[in-house]
Amino acid sequence: MCDSPAVSADVLAAFSSLRQHQRKGQRSPHKPLLALLALGRLAATGSSEVSWSLAEEKLADLIAEFGPASHTGRAQSAAYPFTRLRADHIWVLDRDVDDDKVSPLRAGVTGRFEATLEQRLAEDPALVETVARTLVDSHFPPTVAGDRRHLGFDPEVPPVPGTAPVSARKRSQVWRTAVLQAWDEQCACCGFDGRSGGTAIGVAAAHVRWFAFDGPDETDNGLALRSLHHKLFDRGVLGLDDGLGVIVSQRFTARTSSGKAVYALHGRRLDPRPGTAPPAGEHVSWHRRQVFQGLPLAG
Repeated sequence: MCDSPAVSADVLAAFSSLRQHQRKGQRSPHKPLLALLALGRLAATGSSEVSWSLAEEKLADLIAEFGPASHTGRAQSAAYPFTRLRADHIWVLDRDVDDDKVSPLRAGVTGRFEATLEQRLAEDPALVETVARTLVDSHFPPTVAGDRRHLGFDPEVPPVPGTAPVSARKRSQVWRTAVLQAWDEQCACCGFDGRSGGTAIGVAAAHVRWFAFDGPDETDNGLALRSLHHKLFDRGVLGLDDGLGVIVSQRFTARTSSGKAVYALHGRRLDPRPGTAPPAGEHVSWHRRQVFQGLPLAG
């Protein structure tokens, strides 16, 4: 069974309007990550049920991996969305517990989507995929989309025509070209400038402050980065200090010489083309607070 576009839009709106905790502008993807975890369970098992024992392990892992750096304990970080998603009227628990309390959850509490919503999603697998894609696109940059496999989704599945919501913000059609030209079509971190037939290969324009979080399509919010470094930058492995030096997270580890080459980026200063505006301090600061994971390497 496939829902009508109106019904699909109604379901998408319910997930797109999740109320998120904001503290001093800190990014908080906790509720979307729980919703994605439950959608993955629904796609894999036919039920969106998530036990607290699973959430305490799996959801905590996702928050640590895809959320901003935090001093909050793992269980407490998971308890926030597990209890508070109820306020968005899409999530229910099988018993009444207070918000944010970990101890009562360990008595065997389970959560799942509200019954009517779950039924509608279960009847339309394509809608499940579309909701998942919409959540990812709304809260993360495109380089993270492929990591939906951690949640049980195939990132290569194309969107369903007519079901994706239209974003209020449109991406600039010229920003990518302007950023690549500003950096001489070479990676700002390592200088990679591979080309084929006169076209740059493996180098892309990266937002410093994510587009999904009001990052402008301006050259002072862009870097040209090779594909690997773009991914590492968006995953918080790479960042920038206030002097526009590259910083590498202590959370990154590698065994081979190729992997360890990332360590060598630490301390390297960006060298923009003359006349190019370097990344603005406000965007660099946002990325370091909201995306960069853990502490930078010493020295």
